[in-house]
Amino acid sequence: MRLQLSTWPDIATYLTRSQGIVLPMGSTEQHGPTGLIGTDAITSESIAWAMQAHCDVLIGPTLSLGPAAFNLDFPGTVCVRPSTWMALVMDCIQSLSKQGFRAFYLLNGHGGNLAPTLSAIQEIQWMRSLANPSPPPLFFNVRSWWDFPSVNEMRKTWYGSGEGMHATPSELSITRFTHPEQCPVDALPPAPPLNADFLRSHAGDQHADAKHHKALFPDGRVGSDSALSNSAHGKALLEAAALAASQEYLGLLKELSA
Repeated sequence: MRLQLSTWPDIATYLTRSQGIVLPMGSTEQHGPTGLIGTDAITSESIAWAMQAHCDVLIGPTLSLGPAAFNLDFPGTVCVRPSTWMALVMDCIQSLSKQGFRAFYLLNGHGGNLAPTLSAIQEIQWMRSLANPSPPPLFFNVRSWWDFPSVNEMRKTWYGSGEGMHATPSELSITRFTHPEQCPVDALPPAPPLNADFLRSHAGDQHADAKHHKALFPDGRVGSDSALSNSAHGKALLEAAALAASQEYLGLLKELSA
């Protein structure tokens, strides 16, 4: 069930049986010469929609303008400040919680969203902790789709070090499955590999400013072998992530009655 394809009576009926909602999160940024600019939003959104095959779930609107300032020297990137992202997440959650939603599963497709999303949740919990009378508790789970063990094993097996950090073959594979007509042929050589120290220190898209970043990664890929991407892998990755996300979402709902 998708919120944007529902009426308000549909949502009112849904709330009589469930107080949970999934919010896909992505970004609008370059993904190398052959990756779609909307990749991060497309992946999380497509996985969220596929969750409907496994459980009774409401999928909210995709939050698709994330913090990605390091990519602003690449045409087409549209990003927001981390503070703006925090405000957007908080406004969405508070709007929905006012209506009776209490379990929020935030399915992420962009590393730069993680830190401000967690800060937004902490801000919400701080405000609710000071409220008098105390409102009903809210429950959250923030999960990047590539972190599921089943998905991560596929990434390691198929791509190894060629997965890289940005414009990865795994994310591009999902877009090749969902939007094959839009994805150009990729015959690029692998981008220069990344060492373990770089991967560790730049986790969560902790990159430098846009000019410095483009000088380091002139075609936009960060350590990835994007030519390894293909539609068959994308289908398998999407299905594995949707199943794992559904199981985790159902676990979150159990916290409401614990």
